[in-house]
Amino acid sequence: MSESVAETPAEPPAPKDASTVVLVRDGASGPEVFLQRRVKAMAFAAGMTVFPGGGVDRSDADAEIGWAGPDPTWWGRRFGVDRARAQALVCAAVRETFEECGVLLAGPTADTVVSDTVAYRSAREKLERRELSFGDFLANENLVLRADLLRPWDNWITPVVEPRRYDTYFFVAVLPEGQRADGATTEAHEVAWRTPAQALDRWRAGEDVLLPPTWTQLSSIAEFASTTEILAAERAISPIMPVFEPVDGQPMLQFPNNHRYFADMPDASRLQGSKRD
Repeated sequence: MSESVAETPAEPPAPKDASTVVLVRDGASGPEVFLQRRVKAMAFAAGMTVFPGGGVDRSDADAEIGWAGPDPTWWGRRFGVDRARAQALVCAAVRETFEECGVLLAGPTADTVVSDTVAYRSAREKLERRELSFGDFLANENLVLRADLLRPWDNWITPVVEPRRYDTYFFVAVLPEGQRADGATTEAHEVAWRTPAQALDRWRAGEDVLLPPTWTQLSSIAEFASTTEILAAERAISPIMPVFEPVDGQPMLQFPNNHRYFADMPDASRLQGSKRD
């Protein structure tokens, strides 16, 4: 996130596939997003305010599951990947959302979704500990993955200067009726629903720290007046990988709208929440 340049390794590590879900709901002042502040012990994005998500597991690609909505081939076309990789990304998106905040985008049939996930609490804990695969969980509970509740949104790749890299595919989804997003995960210090404007104001005030991909998704969601509009949006998705380039003799991290990001970025003296120490 810093403007300072880092030395590019001779052989940058290959990015690992990851899925992130921007979970939204309608609020009194417009759409709200679910945000987590990651614990500082995390190896990646420690202390940052983020959306639920994480790396793709091998079991996500191998899963034999009931599937409702656009098939993996459709998702592959939207994200520019093959069918198998697309299936793994969608499975990871649904799995990570359930693990990290208890929201489950699945139901008993292709046109229903569970209204309460409390009954699956034990399975959720086993999923987080990697004692249970997501495919086995769905099969055991006779549930169908609802891919139609997700929308493709964006794709960001960690810069080559970073030692831990991800090729992250962003999705959006509306909180299912009757379900509640929580903070019952080892990865989050605190959670909250906020409008994008509120989240961006907290960033400017130094109360939260946002990495460029999170800041970008919040900025894009802020353009919509309702979750219906968000789901109806047709997004053109191309990979974004920030790179360092010289600007006025100084290296600056380049990505879409980076000048706005750096203009609003609080300095260390203003940080109150996720301190960069």
